[in-house]
Amino acid sequence: MKFYIDSAIIEEVSDIASWGILSGVTTNPSLIAKSGQDFRETIIKICDIVKGPVSAEVTAEDAPTMIKQGKEFANWHECVIVKLPITTEGLKACKALSHQGIPTNLTLCFSVNQALLCARAGAKYVSPFIGRLEDINEDGLRLIENIKEVFDKHNLKTEIIAASIRTPQHITASAKAGAHIATIPYKIFAPLVKHPLTDTGLEKFLQDWKSVCIEKTDNKC
Repeated sequence: MKFYIDSAIIEEVSDIASWGILSGVTTNPSLIAKSGQDFRETIIKICDIVKGPVSAEVTAEDAPTMIKQGKEFANWHECVIVKLPITTEGLKACKALSHQGIPTNLTLCFSVNQALLCARAGAKYVSPFIGRLEDINEDGLRLIENIKEVFDKHNLKTEIIAASIRTPQHITASAKAGAHIATIPYKIFAPLVKHPLTDTGLEKFLQDWKSVCIEKTDNKC
């Protein structure tokens, strides 16, 4: 499973990219607004940092305008993925853009039927929202399992992006459920690395090494 960051803040993207594990980025209008930066400039900067798929979401509600925006976004950078909502208009735009070789990410997926429609419309990615389903007492992780099962059975190549991730456990479970990608908020990355046994083990290693150094007659290590 690949790791994306769900952010439009340049500093956050740069930090996680420096770890050497980042494959892409997802953004949405809310994240762009939160960043306080120009949309186009932000997307281009992120593409230059990550050099992998970067989702830029349309803001139109009708297919012709979605298509127009999608073409414009795709011209910004070769890494841009056009992000579309799962609506009838979004499906129309997905089909049209896909025919022109422009990759799309269909977002706000909450059912297997929606995911199937996206795959048949030519979506490169579909994004089931785990956390938002859990908010209404539904099983978001089970949805990913079901989508993966159906996609595999029918040989559909659309990749599953586990989205609306809120805990490190969501990431582990998404990987087990068969998600191809997890798009993760910045604040969730640090806990993925941390473990108390790693910290105590490292502290013990360093203490032992220092004790050996002190015992040496030349006091050098």
